[in-house]
Amino acid sequence: MEFEPVSPVRAYQRVVEQIEEAVFSGRIKPGDRLPSERELMVQFDVGRSTVREALRVLQAAEMIRSRPGDPRGPEVLAASPAALHRSMHRLARADHIGLSELLQFRMVLDGSAHLLAAQLRTEDHLAELDAALAAMRAGVSAGFAEFSHADVAFHDAIARATGNPLLVISGEVVRGVVLELIEDKLEHADDRTALMRNWLTHHEEVLGAIRDSDGERASRLAKQALYDNYAEHVPEEQRRLLQPLLS
Repeated sequence: MEFEPVSPVRAYQRVVEQIEEAVFSGRIKPGDRLPSERELMVQFDVGRSTVREALRVLQAAEMIRSRPGDPRGPEVLAASPAALHRSMHRLARADHIGLSELLQFRMVLDGSAHLLAAQLRTEDHLAELDAALAAMRAGVSAGFAEFSHADVAFHDAIARATGNPLLVISGEVVRGVVLELIEDKLEHADDRTALMRNWLTHHEEVLGAIRDSDGERASRLAKQALYDNYAEHVPEEQRRLLQPLLS
């Protein structure tokens, strides 16, 4: 019998874990103050350097605001969409996550967002989508920068129609990183105008499905378009990660 080596857990990590658990469980709320450094040293039975390292980690994660020497102790911060966006962006750009995983995740996100939007959209959401689609039509002639800006607005409007801020943030992050990784697609396209017209047709079909409250069709269109446009950039042996989402 063989065992894998284990990584030692440092004391400051245990301090971080306990404070995080207290915040996530609601025992500590945004605006509350943690005990002073000295009191934390006593409660956790650790040295000053351990407490300061734990506070540094929590502050980097934007869970607390800590000022050296503040007798009131570090302030617990409310969860921030901007902080979540930054954390997700760092994760999505990590070396161990490749285009196939990102594209798979985006297919899951977009498929779900389109499904929900078709069922939950309001007339205001439809008006937003109509406006974005009109801007995309104008962008075909105005140039790719205008077209791309309108395309982003269209996808953001679909995400907002779900009513779920996590889908809005996650979709925005993953979409941006995927586009960074395949940005040469348009740079080397033989006919940019034809490519934009094809994408415009797809978006018109999506809006039609959302307007008809046909969530399954909207979801299917979203996933198929992502596969058709980006799977060529994924190594062939990794495309099996994407294909189950097309059924």
